[in-house]
Amino acid sequence: MTDLKLPALSPNTKITQDFSTTQIEVLYSRPSIRGRKIFGDVVPYGKIWRTGANAVTRIKTSEDLEIAGHEVKAGEYALYTIPGEHSWEVILNTGIGNWGTGGYSHEGDVARFNVTPQQAAHPYKVFTIDITDITFNTCSIELMWENVKIVIPVHAHNEAHINENVDRVFNDDKAPYYQIATYYLEKNQHTDRAKAAIDKALALQPTAFYMWHTKAKIEKLLGSKYEAIAAANRSTTLAAGTPYEEAYKRQNELLIADLDS
Repeated sequence: MTDLKLPALSPNTKITQDFSTTQIEVLYSRPSIRGRKIFGDVVPYGKIWRTGANAVTRIKTSEDLEIAGHEVKAGEYALYTIPGEHSWEVILNTGIGNWGTGGYSHEGDVARFNVTPQQAAHPYKVFTIDITDITFNTCSIELMWENVKIVIPVHAHNEAHINENVDRVFNDDKAPYYQIATYYLEKNQHTDRAKAAIDKALALQPTAFYMWHTKAKIEKLLGSKYEAIAAANRSTTLAAGTPYEEAYKRQNELLIADLDS
């Protein structure tokens, strides 16, 4: 048998994105425009679309998520859409083994919602799925082709779970104390826990200038002016002689100036 490999018209691709405490994985095929009119022609309005080419597009997550306001359990789902000029219907379905729309059953729907299409920033010659606007607990799944962009909001409701896990490991010397401190600092939550975490991190790494800068920000948030200034000055001293000396000196000066204003 001849071993012949030819280019695919709609090559398969997989994207894997760390998000919150899970991963979102998307497996899909990428058709190209190839001089055609896509929406309203190649992809008709008002009819179910595999949202790509070849086998149905699949989305997988290892954690329960809220997708466009719908609670979706951890698992793998087929992504179908029904494009329209002014509104798209997005469907998550259990039929992950389907080829295109063949085998689709409404009974397998786990979520169904409408999204308003947007004008893409530039034309997309190849169908593209991306995961963007990532925060600690939100992101967007974007579908782009031709001049159209669809944005699907995703939310992870896992704060209670994260807090429980932090409580479980907080007295373990191997706990990621710096990451715990920065997480609570950025969320502006549990600032006392953030302070306790950064102090534990510094006890293990007392010369980490970036940790001292984080401590200064936490102390500032807590209203502890003099402790914040002392931590900022310590950060500047420890950063001296490193490639980050000027950057941290400037950041610490700005922090202190803001405290004195």
